[in-house]
Amino acid sequence: MRSGSGPRIVALRKTLEPGVGWAMAGHGADEHPHGADRLCEAGDRVYSRAVRRGRVPREDAEPVPCLLDLALLHPDPDDMTWLVPTAPQEVMTRLLRGLYDEVSTSQRRVGSAVAAFEWYAGLGPQRQAATAEGGAIRVLDGLSRIQAAMDEATEACTTEVLTVQPGGIRPEHELTEGLHRALALRGRGVRMRDLYTHVARHGQGLLNYLELMGGTVQARTLDEVIDRLILFDRTVAFIPANPDRTLALELRHPALVQYLVTVFERLWRLAIPLTAPLPDTGIKGISHREQSIAALLAEGHQDAVIAERLGISVRTCRAHIARLSETLGAASRTQLGVRIAQVGLDGTSRPADVAAAAAGSGPPTASLTLPDQGSRTVR
Repeated sequence: MRSGSGPRIVALRKTLEPGVGWAMAGHGADEHPHGADRLCEAGDRVYSRAVRRGRVPREDAEPVPCLLDLALLHPDPDDMTWLVPTAPQEVMTRLLRGLYDEVSTSQRRVGSAVAAFEWYAGLGPQRQAATAEGGAIRVLDGLSRIQAAMDEATEACTTEVLTVQPGGIRPEHELTEGLHRALALRGRGVRMRDLYTHVARHGQGLLNYLELMGGTVQARTLDEVIDRLILFDRTVAFIPANPDRTLALELRHPALVQYLVTVFERLWRLAIPLTAPLPDTGIKGISHREQSIAALLAEGHQDAVIAERLGISVRTCRAHIARLSETLGAASRTQLGVRIAQVGLDGTSRPADVAAAAAGSGPPTASLTLPDQGSRTVR
C-alpha cells in the first residue's frame, strides 16, 4: 500500500462499525469479505489508480471483484473494456447514508469517513469534475445493480411512470414482483402508462394486475414496440445495453430523456387501448395478427425475427404463416408473397382487391412462376 493511504484506511476501519458499508454481493465475497468502508489492500491500490488516472483496464480489476461488487468501479460507456471509478464524493455520500440516522451520536465516525474519502478525492480533482458531468449516462452492470437503481428511481418518483414492455404475455411472477412497487407509486398519486404488444392481451395476469391497479395504470397495445424502456417523471430513463439485459443504461441527460419521451408519446398515440377490440382486417379469414405477420413477411424478415418483434414464439409464428398460406391459396412461400401483395396485406392495399377478398371471391388471378413447375395460372 502506498505511503499516506494506510493511516486513512486504518482510521476508517476503526471508526466505522460492521454493516455500515454496502453489503458484499456476487462473486469474490469469500476472498474479499469487506464493505466499501474497509477496502482490502489490493482494492485500495486499484481504486486509487483508477481515481488518479481516470480509468483502468477491466483486467486490472479481475483480482479485486470487490470493487465492481461495491460499485466503486463501473464500465466506461464509451469503451466497455475499461472501468471508470465512481467519484469518491458519491461513495462517501452512500457510505454516510446509514450514519446520518444516528448523526446525534455518531459525529466522530461521520467525520472520519469524510476525511478518509477526501483523501481519495484529492488524487484526481480534474477527473472527478469530468465524472460528475458524465453522470448523465451511467452503466449498470448486473441485475442487482439495475434493480437497485430502479428502486431508487421508484422511491424518488412523484408524478408519472412511462414504460414500454416488449415480448408477449407477461409472466405472472414478473407482475407479482413489480406489484409492491406499483402499489407504492399509486399510494403517492403517481400515474402510470404502459405499452405492450397485442399478444399481451391474452395474459390473464396482466388483466388481473390492471384491475387491481384501477385507473392508476393505463395500458395500450401495438403490433410491435421498441425495446424495454422505463421513464420516471420525465427526468430519468432506463434502457437495456445488451441482448440479455444484464447491462442497462441509466440516462439523466435532459435531451436524451426528452427524445425518449417523444418516442413514447408517438407510439402511445398509435396504440390501441387494452379495453378496446383490435380493428378488423376487412379480409375474410385473416386475423389482425396474421395481417401483421404478412406485412413483416412482405418486408423479407425471417420467421425468428417476426416472432421476436411480435412477441410470439417461432412455432406460433409458423402456425399463423401456414394458416395465411391456406387462406390465400398459396402453395409456397413465393406464392404467399405474391398473394400478400395482391390483397394488400403488405401495406399497399388496393380497395378493389381487398373488397373482392372480403366478399369471398378469392384472390385475383395471377400468373406465377413456381419453383420447378414452370409458369402456370393460379386462382
